This record gives sequence, structure tokens and C-alpha cells, in this order.
Amino acid sequence: MRALVITGQKEASIEDVAPPEAAPGLVVIDIQRVGICGTDMGLFQGAPERLQRLNAEYPLRIGHEWAGVVTEVGDGVDPAWLGRRATGDTMLGCGSCARCLDGRHFLCATRHEVGVRGGWPGAIAERMPLPATALRALPDTVDFTLGALVEPGGNAVRAVDAARLVAGGPLLVIGAGTIGLLAALFAVARGIDVHVLGRSAQSLDLARSLGLAGAWDASTLPPLSWGAVIDASDAPSIPSRAIELVEPGRTVVLIGISHEASLTDTRSIVRKEVTAAGILGGSLGLDAAIAAYADGSVDPTPLVAATVPLGRAADALAGWRPVHAGSGPKLHIDPTA
Repeated sequence: MRALVITGQKEASIEDVAPPEAAPGLVVIDIQRVGICGTDMGLFQGAPERLQRLNAEYPLRIGHEWAGVVTEVGDGVDPAWLGRRATGDTMLGCGSCARCLDGRHFLCATRHEVGVRGGWPGAIAERMPLPATALRALPDTVDFTLGALVEPGGNAVRAVDAARLVAGGPLLVIGAGTIGLLAALFAVARGIDVHVLGRSAQSLDLARSLGLAGAWDASTLPPLSWGAVIDASDAPSIPSRAIELVEPGRTVVLIGISHEASLTDTRSIVRKEVTAAGILGGSLGLDAAIAAYADGSVDPTPLVAATVPLGRAADALAGWRPVHAGSGPKLHIDPTA
């Protein structure tokens, strides 16, 4: 089958590789749609410290935001999965350690992460294996584009949950990329007064087109008493800024990961009694994301700028965007094209 393989720093191509097998407990999925995210771009860029931190090495097959159809099931898997449309959890814990047994499989010390950690092959390919326990069925109202947005949506759901805001807010989301805008959309669906702080005019225009009237840059941000702040940026200065902005006694949610260490004066956290919550993955938010997409309360499709064939995946990682691309931050790959 065809799959994208990263063979070295900024080196990737479509190669013929052995197709996956439905071993016991596993299924094989025919991938219909897969998104490229910042983690994928970072793995392609190949900074050694990032590869080491993610327990990744070349050759590497990436892609963890996906949707497809189950076409094979291994021994011990319910055959009812055959032919079903699905997406799935990226975080694959060992299943037997204390963290896995109490529901923290996404923090398992020996976990695999699809397309990222431990060599588990990713979804920028025609087919992919996955433990059946990681599958999530897609309702008829959730198409493949929405299905490939479930994983980032799960992250965004968890960020909004961690903010611990009731309806009203106000909530400040810093970062107008995919995760930031998704978090804002899920918060709006809960009746929260949401504001987005971004940098580029294009991203702020997109936010406003999504119904997020409170879209600001640093020079126009209103001086509100922020009931919570979600940092969905990749700037090392933002965690400290978020702590400065949040109302005392409230919560800062850290879901963006900067490319270098963030320096924060912890005395500010103590003196303001701020709670800092870190979000690593979307595992516990996948079902809520699917439900919101299914009932139409959240529609993230404008975040996808374009869908391109598998043969252009390496170009997309290198920064190429088709001339017809919209203003959204996300590119999708269609491995069937």
C-alpha cells in the first residue's frame, strides 16, 4: 500500500510499504481522511530534541487525526465493527499499569501514540492498524471531514472542561489556530462568553466568520476580568501572560506547547491563587466532540482550508498550500485520491 514516510529531517515521500494485518485485538482501517497538525510539522522539521521528547525516530509514519472504515478485524474483536465508519484514540496505553487501570492511559509511561510515539504507524496512508479498544464509531451525521477533526476536538473539549467555567464567562482563548478556535466553538456551544486573542488579521477574520465577535489582537484586547484563560499558542511568553490576565482564584489552561522552555514566575501563581491545568491529549474528550459534531452544536468544517491527495502530503508538510485553499488553519489529506 502507499504511505507517507519521513526518512530524515525535512525528507519525506510516498512509498510502497507492507499493508497492516489484523492481529488479535486489532482492526485495519481504510483511511478516508487525515489532518496535518503542528506535531506532524514538527516531526517533519526534525529537531532532535523534539524527536527525543516524543520517543520518535526515523523512518517515521505520521498522522493521528483521521477517519475511515473498518475493513478487517482480528481475533477477539466484535465482527460488528466490519464496514463501520470510525475514528479513534491516538493514545494507546499498555492496559495493565496503574495509570491505564484508573483511566489515565493517555499518560501511560510505555504508551504508543499513533503516528508519533513508539513507532505505531500513522494515518497518512491508505490503511492503518488500531486496537479495537481505541475505536470510536461515527454517527451518520458526522462525515469523514468531521471525523478527522474529532481528535483535535477532543483536546479542545478537555481544555474547556479544565477551565471550569459556567455559562457566562468570560473566557479568553489565546491562539487562533485549530485548537484555539475549536476550544472557542465548544465554549460558545455551552453558553460561555468567549473572546479570542490572535496575531494575524486572517486568523481573526476567520474567528469572526465563525461567530466569535470577540476576536482581538494585543492592541485591542479589552480589559475584562477573565474567568479563565486557555493558552492554545506556541509562544513561550504566553503562559506568563495568561497568569497575568486571569482573574485571581481562577484557572489557566495550558494546551499549547512552545518550541522552547516557557519561563513563568511561580510566585504569580501563588499570590493570585491561580490553578494551572495542563492538557496533553484528547482521549477523554473524543465522545463529547463526536456528539457535538453530530448534533450540529459545533461545526468546525471551516477550519479545513483544503483537502489534497496523498501524493501532495510531503509538499503540505513542507508548507505548500493549494491555490484554492480557504482561510482555515488545517489541511486534510485524502489517501483515496
